[in-house]
Amino acid sequence: MSDALPTAPLFDALSDAALARSLDGDFTSHHAHVNGVRLHYVEGGAGEPLFLLGGWPQTWWQWHKVMPALARRYRVIAVDLRGMGGSAQPADGYDKKTMARDIRELARLLGLDAIHIAGHDIGAMVAYAFAANHPEATLKISLLDVPHPDRGWADMGLLPEPDQHVEGVIEAGPRSYLWWFAFNQVRGLPEQLLDGRTRLLVDWLFDRQAKDPADIDEHSRQVYTRAYSTADAIRAGNDWYRTFNRDIADAATYAPVDAPILALGGDESNYAYLRDLMPTKGTDVRVVRVDACGHYVPEEQPQAVIDELVAFLG
Repeated sequence: MSDALPTAPLFDALSDAALARSLDGDFTSHHAHVNGVRLHYVEGGAGEPLFLLGGWPQTWWQWHKVMPALARRYRVIAVDLRGMGGSAQPADGYDKKTMARDIRELARLLGLDAIHIAGHDIGAMVAYAFAANHPEATLKISLLDVPHPDRGWADMGLLPEPDQHVEGVIEAGPRSYLWWFAFNQVRGLPEQLLDGRTRLLVDWLFDRQAKDPADIDEHSRQVYTRAYSTADAIRAGNDWYRTFNRDIADAATYAPVDAPILALGGDESNYAYLRDLMPTKGTDVRVVRVDACGHYVPEEQPQAVIDELVAFLG
């Protein structure tokens, strides 16, 4: 399957500005230079600030099903992390502590002293690092289906256990065989293998980690394929994984977070893992199971995400 760029009208429809305009509500696309990097973000709504941080291999667009409803209560700011989508792809700075500083400086630029953050996947790691390193700027954080890397991640095996599912079946938490954690450590080769073939990886992940793969529709898959269609984009996304050892070392210095934490886990993904782990990571933690859900919580069960965030944030 080729990643050849779509024809002009479709290509334009996949731009960040067009995607922002396609949402219900007054959403607009912006860029800002902070902490030595150019970040892209989409903003809409009014009220207390709520930053939305996404994960791999996605962009801010992964929040599109929840943003209109949340913007009726909050000032919603969906950010492409360093290396993601419309943001710059620098050579370094992909440890979660530095990426949290990116968000802190963006908030400061926007005149915000303290913010709420909801993060999914890599974005959840950044959200936790934000709360750990910038408690004065943290109101509440929500982690969707993934925690911050810790020492237990270093013990993941290279080979699957004899009874471990390798593909085709969702398996939660440490029981997952996360082969891409190792694949993404390799420098140079993933860019060559995936050049012109990113759609194969996008489909493989969504088709195997979502309860109902149709929840990530064709339009969204085109958005994500386009975002990771260049060698630099593939390299930058992989750099989020290449910093995990640094993230683990940083986590060893963090005390349990005092800001209230809401963790949402798919019942067919990481709920049980988060239920057992997260009470050790904060002083005020609530873990909620999202039913009929795999890993891609905001797209698979958007109403549950809306309801839980509104109840949590107030």
